[in-house]
Amino acid sequence: MGRRPEVFVRQVSMAEGQRLQRITRTAKDPVKLRRAIVVLMSAQGQPAPDIAHLLKVTEDYVRDVIHAFNERGLDALDPKWSGGAPRRIDEQTRDWICVIARCDPRFLGTPFSCWSLAKLRDHLIDAGYVAAISVETVRRVLHERGVSWQATKTWKASTDPEFTSKMRRILDLYDHPPVAGRVICVDEFGPLNLQPRPGRAWRPKGQPTRLRATYTRDQGVRHMIAALDLTTGKLHYRIRDRKRWREFLSFLKVLRRRWPDQTLYLILDNFSPHKHPEVRAWCAANQVELVFLPTYASWLNWIEAEFAAVRYFALNGTDHRNHAEQDAAIGGYIRWRNQRARPKTGFAINSKIRHPDCPFKAA
Repeated sequence: MGRRPEVFVRQVSMAEGQRLQRITRTAKDPVKLRRAIVVLMSAQGQPAPDIAHLLKVTEDYVRDVIHAFNERGLDALDPKWSGGAPRRIDEQTRDWICVIARCDPRFLGTPFSCWSLAKLRDHLIDAGYVAAISVETVRRVLHERGVSWQATKTWKASTDPEFTSKMRRILDLYDHPPVAGRVICVDEFGPLNLQPRPGRAWRPKGQPTRLRATYTRDQGVRHMIAALDLTTGKLHYRIRDRKRWREFLSFLKVLRRRWPDQTLYLILDNFSPHKHPEVRAWCAANQVELVFLPTYASWLNWIEAEFAAVRYFALNGTDHRNHAEQDAAIGGYIRWRNQRARPKTGFAINSKIRHPDCPFKAA
């Protein structure tokens, strides 16, 4: 059998050459990238067998790409994806799958508190919604419609009859801090026990970090009192053995000395030491206004998110053996954080609490 005749691309213009080079550098579609390389190599005079060997494709593929480019130009580089097999499950059935997946199985006469994919598939077939369907198809339908497997969470509604007015007062302080004042979120964090704390870390597969499972807590607990300054975004804290009104008042005096010429607006919860008569009297005499959160609404306190970060980055995955070591770890993280702090603005901008008819009203 004789040697097949050589085939090369036609004369490539300067604009086409520049476009081909750009495609080989930036194309994310592997098909388009491979076709552009074939055309460039052919334009440089390389025969089809050499191109096929280099790209690990057949000679017929190389020849087809060259002929297509000669006929249609750069349009020949774009893959023409086929639509695939037609869907056997129509849109209405897909909607029903999602509706049933979101239902409590017990309402549909099944003895389960939740669905597994296999149980959901069996119910769909038994109830006549589909004649046949695989577990993988059920999973893909739910994924495409935004239905995912999620953990059940709790929500505690506020019972405070003044919930709305208190919430709006706090949001107004967040959005419009007084010119001659400083808005500060205050709360206690703890108790700070000495114990192994579960966490996460990047590790080789099958080699997780191990923490001791048995321990004794014989060194007592400590408590952190902290304040988040919204003007700078910095955290200020003290760690104490107890969290009585005396420790709280001492911390307020520290804040007062830090900003001596401004009225302090302290956002804080209804913990009894915060409302002690001695605390209230001192605040009234020293330009400190206590702004109390609604009952069961600690999520309105901006410092809660910062406490979550302290727990995640300073405590989770640790096993400190004494309080000095643990206090140093917390202090090191907060110093690192404060060096990168930014003013706090825009609390829960897109939340439902911003709606005039806030749904989180008193029950």
